Amino acid sequence: MDNTRVTRRARIALALAGGTVLTAVVAQIPASATAGQAAPHRAAGASERSSLSVGTADDTSYDDTYYKDAEGKTGKELKDALHRIISSTQTGKLTYDQVWDALKETDQDPDNSENVILLYTGRSQSKNANGGNPDDWNREHVWAKSHGDFGTDTGPGTDLHHLRPEDVSVNSIRGNKDFDNGGTKVDEAPGNSTDDDSFEPRDAVKGDVARMILYMAVRYDSGDGFPDLEPNDNVDNGSQPHIGRLSVLKKWSEQDQPDAFEKHRNQVIFDKYQHNRNPFIDHPEWVDKIW
Repeated sequence: MDNTRVTRRARIALALAGGTVLTAVVAQIPASATAGQAAPHRAAGASERSSLSVGTADDTSYDDTYYKDAEGKTGKELKDALHRIISSTQTGKLTYDQVWDALKETDQDPDNSENVILLYTGRSQSKNANGGNPDDWNREHVWAKSHGDFGTDTGPGTDLHHLRPEDVSVNSIRGNKDFDNGGTKVDEAPGNSTDDDSFEPRDAVKGDVARMILYMAVRYDSGDGFPDLEPNDNVDNGSQPHIGRLSVLKKWSEQDQPDAFEKHRNQVIFDKYQHNRNPFIDHPEWVDKIW
């Protein structure tokens, strides 16, 4: 079958029916920087990210298919419906080793196909500069894996919807802290702040962080052997399966709406890897309808 001739709704129906692996159609964008070299920090990140438009979905393109069982619901009914949708359609599950290569595609720099964009720094860095050295990038669990102690086994520990590339030393600074406003500026990651028990990301990804956290709370509810992950309005949650502050995350989601980079990322995960979606990227208004 020629996939270029299949309508979007037909492709979704095929995916739901058979769990077929669909290949994302991604534009080949000429490299704008020398391969293997990191580009300067992108403190704002908005202009570069907004230039990406290929492979994204509009806000309502899945309403009659993927989200049909969630339409018209609010509160717990909406949360339960979304849980059933995103857990039942997650037919692709990765090992922790496989996450490396997946992130090289999901977080590819739209201006340089040899690089990925790091979440907190906004830096464009070579895909091959990953590992454990201070200036390498590694796999950041936005929902810190110690909050619920789920580790890196296949499941929440390898779910691409909350795993992002990040500078090793900045990832260490974030650690397993909850999210909140305020703190001391992070010198290596302009626009980010931190204190003893919380981390504030740069403005351009505040909404991304919030929607990743809320996705995890809907996807993992203890029904599949993993902890029941729930946001709360606290910080310093430790090993409890909670992350806060919910009130701040809700504001961040409202202030920083999904952009082209985030939508494209959601689409690649759906088409090629996990075959489920982050509903709060497609429908950010559902945040207030649940919490």
